[in-house]
Amino acid sequence: MKQVALLMDEDAIRRALMRIAHEIVERNHGVHNVSLVGIRRRGVPLAERIAANLALIENETLQVGILDIGLYRDDLAHRPFAPVNQTSIKSAMIDKRVVVLVDDVLYTGRTVRAALDALSDFGRPKAIQLAVLIDRGHRELPIRADYVGKNVPTARSERIHVEMQEIDGIDRVYVEKVPMVEGEE
Repeated sequence: MKQVALLMDEDAIRRALMRIAHEIVERNHGVHNVSLVGIRRRGVPLAERIAANLALIENETLQVGILDIGLYRDDLAHRPFAPVNQTSIKSAMIDKRVVVLVDDVLYTGRTVRAALDALSDFGRPKAIQLAVLIDRGHRELPIRADYVGKNVPTARSERIHVEMQEIDGIDRVYVEKVPMVEGEE
């Protein structure tokens, strides 16, 4: 039997994304040279919500780029892949700008590594910052988030699920304890 625990509800997600928006403004002294890029799939609605918050705070509208990292993953041989390529980024959003990559969960760092590789195909940013809703630890690569909605120490046997209204019809984050297979650590 799987055990499930709610980590964030709709209000907690809203507050975390507003805090992240304020931190982006503070760190970058405004948003005049900032672009947001959501990692497809759930990073996109998160980036759009952060952009809406930034518009409220700074009265500036930011475009949100969509980055599909499917072709850049280092595990293509080990998982099924259907090329989607729903990337929508213009070089003007990247070149000489601060790019804030947005994703739902930071775990091993491999998704972010793939996103960094993909971004380099679109231009040369002034800097790249990372915003995540959840940082669950267990990094395999030297990658850290600049903006974190919530740090959630987890066991490898646990899974974090982020559900977004735009995709799943509900806003929530929960952790699920998955039964270990014999021989796993």
